[in-house]
Amino acid sequence: MSLVTVQLGQCGNQIGGQLFSTLLEDAYAKAPTISKSENESYVEMVKERFFHQPPSEKDDKPLNARAVMVDMEPKVIAQTMQDAKKGGKWCYPKRQQFCQKRGSGNNWAHGFCIHGPKAEEAVMDMVQKEAEKCDKMSGFLTFMSLAGGTGSGVGAYITQCLRDAFPHSFILNQVVWPYGTGEVIVQNYNAVLTLSHLYQSSDALLVLENDQIHKICSQLMNIKNISFRDINRVIAHKLASVLQPTRPEAMSSHDSDLYTNHLGDLLTTLVPHPEYKLLTLKNIPQMSEKSLAYSTFTWNGLLKHLRQMLIANAAMEEGIDWQVKVTGNSRHGQYGISHNKSLANVLMLRGQDVHSADTSAFKDPSIYSSWIPSHSACSVWAQQRPFNLYEKSASLLSNSQSPLAPLNTVVGKAWNMFASRAYVHQYLRYGLTEEDFVDSFAALEQVVKSYSDI
Repeated sequence: MSLVTVQLGQCGNQIGGQLFSTLLEDAYAKAPTISKSENESYVEMVKERFFHQPPSEKDDKPLNARAVMVDMEPKVIAQTMQDAKKGGKWCYPKRQQFCQKRGSGNNWAHGFCIHGPKAEEAVMDMVQKEAEKCDKMSGFLTFMSLAGGTGSGVGAYITQCLRDAFPHSFILNQVVWPYGTGEVIVQNYNAVLTLSHLYQSSDALLVLENDQIHKICSQLMNIKNISFRDINRVIAHKLASVLQPTRPEAMSSHDSDLYTNHLGDLLTTLVPHPEYKLLTLKNIPQMSEKSLAYSTFTWNGLLKHLRQMLIANAAMEEGIDWQVKVTGNSRHGQYGISHNKSLANVLMLRGQDVHSADTSAFKDPSIYSSWIPSHSACSVWAQQRPFNLYEKSASLLSNSQSPLAPLNTVVGKAWNMFASRAYVHQYLRYGLTEEDFVDSFAALEQVVKSYSDI
């Protein structure tokens, strides 16, 4: 089943471009641990899910990404298209780009109230065309930032349009959380308004935090001068690790046509109630190619670290708090340290001897909320084929209390600004009202309360 992507704003377009390259790099890599026929099936599944062959083109022509590109300024779209074409393996479809001459000025209201409605007809025509190219469509994946004006404001508006036009399709919004130190002075307003609107239209929001990705680049990848390209590579690696084809743990590797982890499989597993839509993603291992050449991994070691990353709410394997423990049904482990409670987890294992991995620790009922049936709390999907140069790797897509701290911080900072009406006039001039702000605060405070009560 195919997935249509919508790339919104500078951040969304750059992440989308990097993701498509990562998907094909992985698909075309050598795979000595599986048979030739299994590998061919995997590659075809990747192509069908994310790309299509333009009609009347020869097989050696670049694949077209299943993507619609949206930005209010043309520069980033042009650069992203050029980078894709330069690689020679894939490119963006023609006339599936929408851009104007003037951006949204980091103002959510400008994007949502002005640019969004103006772009709606043209963008939705492009989305419809892309959807019609799919034999079977599993849903929509959007890429966007929370901090700016176009990605957040236009992104929230277009997501609303997607829900209206495709009421029965799955929609996953991948959102990039802004740096805590601040990229834009009104980023907390933009984040609050975006999250509250997406919560109404989307099936789930996959949250990736810039601060955490930056630490991964610095401490695990050993990158000295970190650029947005480096950050986007890490994000693309994370996303590809859960979007590439795999199958349920219990399924035979001979069932090569029965790949799963379509968007619907992921979202129905991870979102047991519409009040809980915030997802996070953890990967292990993550390291530079130089370090990888001298490293070996065991499933026991990888999964022990990943489980501790989950319960201690750590973004990476370095610096995990090993004092956090899960004991019985208590909300607190030893030493009085509260562990990160989950509603649902999807564990994806890729690589050699994958079926020998013991995943029982992730099925411990104490990790999960008491109202979640133990048999459905954790799903394990496995793939014998190594992923992106890693002999063995594990990814954990999680619906847990992880986003609570950053969400609380953003709502608190935005409320402090709103209490003194700082910069509010800049939003009111484009048609937003103070009641819209209040409604957004109320919606997110309810989300915070729901996750706190898990």
